[in-house]
Amino acid sequence: MERMEIDAMRHIPLADFLARLGHEPVRRSGNELWYRAPYRNERTPSFRVNVAKQLWYDFGLGKGGDIFTLAGEFIGSNDFMEQVKFIAETANMPMPVPEVSKPTFLPKPSEPAFEGVEAVTLFHSPLTDYLAERGIPYGIASRYCCRLNYGILGKRYFAVGFPNVAGGFEIRSRFFKGCVPPKDVSLVKAEGSPSDVCSVFEGFMDFLSAATLGLETGDCLVLNSVANVEKAMRYLDGCGRIDCYLDRDEAGRRTLEILKGHYEERVCDRSALYDGCKDLNEYLQLATKKEQ
Repeated sequence: MERMEIDAMRHIPLADFLARLGHEPVRRSGNELWYRAPYRNERTPSFRVNVAKQLWYDFGLGKGGDIFTLAGEFIGSNDFMEQVKFIAETANMPMPVPEVSKPTFLPKPSEPAFEGVEAVTLFHSPLTDYLAERGIPYGIASRYCCRLNYGILGKRYFAVGFPNVAGGFEIRSRFFKGCVPPKDVSLVKAEGSPSDVCSVFEGFMDFLSAATLGLETGDCLVLNSVANVEKAMRYLDGCGRIDCYLDRDEAGRRTLEILKGHYEERVCDRSALYDGCKDLNEYLQLATKKEQ
């Protein structure tokens, strides 16, 4: 394959490439463009493009790289030639012709992610003030969450941390939503005797909302992403009843149908409780305002 053709693809501005696919940045900060992840559903932008380095990073998945790895996320393939084909079609470029005598020119490695991650006790702070604004009291937050200190490219940050079963953390603050990999589901076991009932939530903010409202029943499983529904099944197979508190949107309905297709009558849709709201946390916030 002609190296100059691959180099030409590598120098396509990521913002232009995303624009051709119908995605525009939500905000700009210096050399960084922030998007809602273009290949999955999210409300808070956690996908960053560094226009100086021409690198992207998805904090929600803990993955990043150059234009080739980005193409791979769109098409769901690690095959380099498939990525090249997708870029060529998107950018209206001629498809490079492979040459047997030359090795495949591999993409650059992903940019570094989180550094110096430290989980500590969540005390009263601006983080708990933020949670309180979302309707989550300190007693609930401190029981299930921690404060996560971390670095990215030499700068230090902190956020609310919620652990998953693989040793990673979902993290949230007033300004940021993401994941310290590895990405996986979170499981909160019921205290006391084992239960055959499991409550399923899309995100940990919804789980904290359920705990605040006293809705959690038996074990509680947080998907942390609807993409994790298959990972969740190993924990749900032994449940006699699965109470679902999923978002009232297309992704939530699709996930509910997947679970119903697998577990049939064992699945109970509990989203009618927050009819008119996008999720359980929005319902909690409205209920809290009414009480106040």
